[in-house]
Amino acid sequence: MIATVARSGLPPSPLWGEGWGEGLPQRTTAPASNEAAQPLLQLRKINSFYGPVQAHFDLDIEVRKGQIVSLLGGNASGKSTTMKIVLGLLKPRSGEVDFNGASTLGLSTPQIIRQGIGSVPEARRLFPAMTVRENLLMGAYARRDRKAVAEDLERMLALFPRVAERIEFQAGTLSGGEQQMVAMARALMGRPKLLCMDEPTMGLSPLYVDKVLELIARINAQGVSVFMVEQNASLALQIAHHGYVLQTGRIVLSGPARELLADARIRDAYLGGAEAARTAS
Repeated sequence: MIATVARSGLPPSPLWGEGWGEGLPQRTTAPASNEAAQPLLQLRKINSFYGPVQAHFDLDIEVRKGQIVSLLGGNASGKSTTMKIVLGLLKPRSGEVDFNGASTLGLSTPQIIRQGIGSVPEARRLFPAMTVRENLLMGAYARRDRKAVAEDLERMLALFPRVAERIEFQAGTLSGGEQQMVAMARALMGRPKLLCMDEPTMGLSPLYVDKVLELIARINAQGVSVFMVEQNASLALQIAHHGYVLQTGRIVLSGPARELLADARIRDAYLGGAEAARTAS
């Protein structure tokens, strides 16, 4: 089981702005109030539809600077649709979506990505016939600072040693866990302020689930906020600062991750009662 450790106080870095360090930090300490006075990402009163079917009902979500926020829920709860709204792939019928203090509702998906949002989509969505190196460089397609891109590529290979070992392999030949790491590194090549991850542990072996979650926590400790859609509530809440539970398009529970992990309603719904109580203790 993944342990909990505190923020390591890393020095500034040219990539994230808050530093690169040794080891794999897990849940960091929550950012101080003066560091996160305004939400980095805010969804307010979102109502969305697929044709006549309503997917969200007055959805409210915030991700503050320095946080990992987990959106939990079962199948057909509206989790992936929430991610589509953040990325501009689906326009809500009503409500507001703000990123870094400005509305994104009038922007296309490429414009939203350029504002500083990185996407790690469900099922990775790599280019299978391209090499790992080529996939990583696709994450920097909008950048023109070639020297900095080359430096960031080296940082990705240091952060993801398994990816470095597979750098010249075709992406489609990698295991699911290896592909997930490539997808994460590709998103980080765009130097995002916010990393949006849709079901990052789906289909992975238990070994790679732990590795991926450890890397998410390390990335967050180095200055990148994370909005993570996930079904695995137990592990997601161990690395998150804040969580939301979504059921049929409505937020039914939200709060600090530690409190949610100990909440009987979460334990009964996701973790199996007594076993979850031991996990939270």
